[in-house]
Amino acid sequence: MSDLVVIVFTDESQGAEALAALRRLEKTGAISFKDTAVLAKDAEGKVHVKNEFSTATEVGAVVGGSLGLVLAFMFPVVGLTIGAIGGAVTGALLGDGVDRSFVNEVSESLEPGTSALFLLINQGNPAAFDALKPYSGKVIQTTLPAEVEERLDRALASAASPTN
Repeated sequence: MSDLVVIVFTDESQGAEALAALRRLEKTGAISFKDTAVLAKDAEGKVHVKNEFSTATEVGAVVGGSLGLVLAFMFPVVGLTIGAIGGAVTGALLGDGVDRSFVNEVSESLEPGTSALFLLINQGNPAAFDALKPYSGKVIQTTLPAEVEERLDRALASAASPTN
């Protein structure tokens, strides 16, 4: 089962920067994601969404593309259609990324000049959240165990502390 974490940042660019820091750790195996999304509300109040492909979508695209390639060789028009449909169905069956209605709800509540980071975490070492120490944010939703959430809160609070 995946854990959901939603963090709101005091700056428009910090959500994307925090995700980039966590993605660097993902390459080391310290954390892995099922889905991620970053929302940023600019000074004019326009929301910009960057929703990365979830693992399920990526797998669905590969499976659908492979199926389409094989079938396209045998039945050109039908193969492309079935491959596209197969990829979409496979991605839908494999994954349940970040709920889009919840994302919309959070985007409406963002103040201009702020951002939000949505993480659907497959697994991770709690120490991975220390990568968020440079960023000033607040957890608004999580399914993390209490002790891991506390570590995340401490990491986010350290950016606001004058001793850094």
